[in-house]
Amino acid sequence: MKPTTVNALQAVWLDPFSSLGESEQTQLSAYGIELNAINTLGDLTLALRRAHVLVIRLGDSADLLREVQTLIGQLGFNTPVICRVERRRMEVAVDAMRYGALHVLPADEWSEDAWRLATESLNTDKNKPRSYVFVDPISQHLLALAQRVAQTEVAALLVGPTGAGKEVLARVLHESSLRAKGPFVAMNCAALPEHLIEDMLFGHEKGAFTGAHKEHKGLFEQAQGGTVFLDEIGEMPIQLQAKLLRVLQEKKLNRLGSETPIDLDVRVIAATNKDLRQAIQDREFREDLYFRISTFRLRIQPLKERTGDILPLVAQSLSRHTKGSVPLSVNAQAQQMLLQYPWPGNVRELENVVQRAVVLCTGRVITPSHLMFDDAQSMDMSSLQDTVLDLAPTAPVPTPVTAETLPVEVVVASPSPDSFMAPASSDSLLPRDLLSAVKSSEHQVILAALQASESRIEAAKKLGISPRTLRYKLAQLRERGMALSFAE
Repeated sequence: MKPTTVNALQAVWLDPFSSLGESEQTQLSAYGIELNAINTLGDLTLALRRAHVLVIRLGDSADLLREVQTLIGQLGFNTPVICRVERRRMEVAVDAMRYGALHVLPADEWSEDAWRLATESLNTDKNKPRSYVFVDPISQHLLALAQRVAQTEVAALLVGPTGAGKEVLARVLHESSLRAKGPFVAMNCAALPEHLIEDMLFGHEKGAFTGAHKEHKGLFEQAQGGTVFLDEIGEMPIQLQAKLLRVLQEKKLNRLGSETPIDLDVRVIAATNKDLRQAIQDREFREDLYFRISTFRLRIQPLKERTGDILPLVAQSLSRHTKGSVPLSVNAQAQQMLLQYPWPGNVRELENVVQRAVVLCTGRVITPSHLMFDDAQSMDMSSLQDTVLDLAPTAPVPTPVTAETLPVEVVVASPSPDSFMAPASSDSLLPRDLLSAVKSSEHQVILAALQASESRIEAAKKLGISPRTLRYKLAQLRERGMALSFAE
């Protein structure tokens, strides 16, 4: 087999029906696809950490895909999935695409053209600089402070609301430090039960417990020479906090089932959206661990407090989600709505809004009618309507910071001015009633999601909202007398 190259596509191969033949593995390696074959979902957690894509074989249904997608979400990953399906199982292929598969291939397909087509949208060049948005003055100050902290080895605690970008800041700390060439390993402490968290962090020896058929290196060992990012550390069980504290103090760990200490060379960055001082008073978090992880605190403000980042983030998101060579633009009225909305879900919600706009927009210009917010009730829609309709032909775009102004090589996303240029004025682009336009587009998207889903829970997931929010919106639609053509 060819040796793994820097730009090779790292793929996890899960086939519960048959083992991967050496000839097929060599063939895919020749296409630039390096495989890590596993047999069970239990092996998936560790394998996903270094994977660009997951390839799974489906049988008579797409149930395995749904199970895998659930596990990926619980672990906090965003790994795309390619499905292999028997040619005669067309209905399974259709279900796989409905459930979010990146691509579906016949199970007996091994041609280079087919595999290149399936993986062409995946960017695996790890040497390519990441693009981060730090345009608002508040964000620029945070970036400058983070880069100074990065040059030291002090423990950093990132504090901020859910979805504000704490993992992005953690990556900036890592990539701006002397550990940048080492691994960056992240774990969401709220995603797994206690016994799995301990195994994930510290690893185990073969035979340490029932089912431990081989040794397993924990995240701390995997991150040797690099950074461990512990997200939502406030959710870590209190019993496990004592073990973590001992590891941080001694810079050594013992795998489960072993008495041999392992020296560690890692930096720890933790993040939380909780008030840890209140958690200490409530006896939910250890005070000594708090002082160990919070040598330097960095607070990330909600998106509504750094409005200069909003339009650049929209441009960045559009570049990721727009298909085709011609980019979408956002007219001045839509820009103003984006700037006025309070973004209770922060950057994560912004991503949802942009993705919905891309789906709804049939042309090349995003207008207010294409914007479907998670919680439009939190906006003063009537006053916003007046503001939008009184806008000048174009809305000002915040001046972006350039990479040359930064003390360390961290790229700041600079939106193309064309992305936010208003099109030639046309009355047809301006809704006669902004609230009606928003509600109408919301109605259309909800109907489409319900018709394409087997349940309301699945529809809510596709819409990026909670089932409770979906029920609330459906009740509103009924009150307004809108016909809902879906099964109750």
